[in-house]
Amino acid sequence: MSDVVILGAGMHPWGKWGRPFVEYGVAAARAALRDAGLEWTDVRFVVGADTIRNGYPGFVAGATFAQAMGWNGARIASCYAACASGAQALDIARTRILAGLCDVALVVGADSTPKGFFAPVGGDRPDDPDWLRFRLLGATNPAYFALYARRRMALYGDTAEDFAAVKVKNALAGSANENARYRKTVTAAQVLASPLVADPLRLMDICATSDGGAALVLASAEFARRHGASRPVRLAAVSTVTPSFPSTVLELPDFATDSTAAVPPPERPFRAAIAHAAYEEAALGPDDLSFAEVYDLSTALELDWVEDLGLCARGEAAKLLRAGDTALGGRIPVNPSGGLASFGEAVPAQAIAQVCELTWQLRGVAGARQVEGARIGLAINQGLFGHGSSIIATS
Repeated sequence: MSDVVILGAGMHPWGKWGRPFVEYGVAAARAALRDAGLEWTDVRFVVGADTIRNGYPGFVAGATFAQAMGWNGARIASCYAACASGAQALDIARTRILAGLCDVALVVGADSTPKGFFAPVGGDRPDDPDWLRFRLLGATNPAYFALYARRRMALYGDTAEDFAAVKVKNALAGSANENARYRKTVTAAQVLASPLVADPLRLMDICATSDGGAALVLASAEFARRHGASRPVRLAAVSTVTPSFPSTVLELPDFATDSTAAVPPPERPFRAAIAHAAYEEAALGPDDLSFAEVYDLSTALELDWVEDLGLCARGEAAKLLRAGDTALGGRIPVNPSGGLASFGEAVPAQAIAQVCELTWQLRGVAGARQVEGARIGLAINQGLFGHGSSIIATS
């Protein structure tokens, strides 16, 4: 396959701005085009990552962003995969370029979120597992995050102090990120003194809901050469795998797992399988990574992801954390952007924002949060209903 490269990356800062999501997406798209040195009229394909909270325009995000930018005849697509929407949008654009159907594509995701935690879409839908887990169990996202945290404590002996140390690490990185919503450093004592939300997780352990936008300009390697790009960032892999049966680890929004009475469990649980597929496609492994951006919905969940990526054995993520290995300046920095701890969730933009960070780190332009000598970066998250999302980029 011919290479697909990232020519431009752009973001609208995360926060609670109270404006339409389209405004954030357009700002991010224009920033990405400026970064690429291209005009809107150069774009021949637009993929919008959908938001379900903004009615009809959110469901047809590709056309919504194209109209807001000014109709230019480009082809469009829209996709929804919950928190993996941005990665699937990226994959759609990459596939079209690899097929030779266009040279330049724009990928955009943006969201305007409600105050508080996410709730199910309104109405009575007893066949919807997301609706059921709220109505039958009262299992909000923080409750799930707390169950995962309790699992780590029971299996590996992790402590509330370990979880607080994740927040301290990510807040320090986020303090150097101009696009982050939270840019103040915190102490472990402050985290442990913040209000208890779902035992053992406190307010500072859990990511917020945020407004924000992110965009990327992708191009064929040949177009990049013609355009004069000297060292564009290369997309080495995009993994969007689903779980394998039987799925034996509880995943949102389900509240039961598959049985292994007749069929043995798969070699890898879902999250580890997402990363493994990306490694296979890129012909790389965990030891090759310079840094990683992971889906830290909670401080405890970041530790799970560190193990899912194969950065250490099961149960040893807290040990890496305590040794400073996953901090800026450590052996394998995790979330040098500051992660969701510093940004919060703007769902359709999240995976795209992660790749923006990969791009800036691999270019060496990330400023005070720069990972020294960064050559290979991995971003990983997942969406509800079995949507995998992992992207590897190289300089």
